[in-house]
Amino acid sequence: MTEEAKTNEPQAGPVISVVGPGDGETIVLGTTRMRVLEDGSHTGHRLAIAESVLAPHTQGPPQHRHGRHDEGFYVLSGTVRFTVGEEDYDATAGTLVMVPPGTPHTFANLTDEPAVMLSTFTPDLYVQYFRDLQQVLTDGRPLTPQANIDAMSRYATQPATDLA
Repeated sequence: MTEEAKTNEPQAGPVISVVGPGDGETIVLGTTRMRVLEDGSHTGHRLAIAESVLAPHTQGPPQHRHGRHDEGFYVLSGTVRFTVGEEDYDATAGTLVMVPPGTPHTFANLTDEPAVMLSTFTPDLYVQYFRDLQQVLTDGRPLTPQANIDAMSRYATQPATDLA
């Protein structure tokens, strides 16, 4: 059988993933609620997607750089302040922000209204970081800057200390 014939054969198991409005894994980190819509398990770990709700006046993580994945943010509602290096961008609903590996960035909701955004991670490497942070809280430990840095370092991410 040729390689071409093999790729045309039906695949075992489900070919699509459907996550309904009430479905998905929920991760709560302080004033941010994240719903993991795809953790990479249905995409061969090429892509993960999460919906995040940032409460009013939510500060994001310290500015950081990812070494091995792109991160995308699509603002669904509200306004999210993205800081990239020394530049600030106020992204309103309908705005897409793509952050390639190596680019320092952070985000926050500085407004009086909640903000909702859809995030992509390619590959899916970074979803486990959020799970690790939630585990710190579940274990009753404080989510200190060092705990955050330790978790980041496991996923090819480091703080942008030159911009602190």
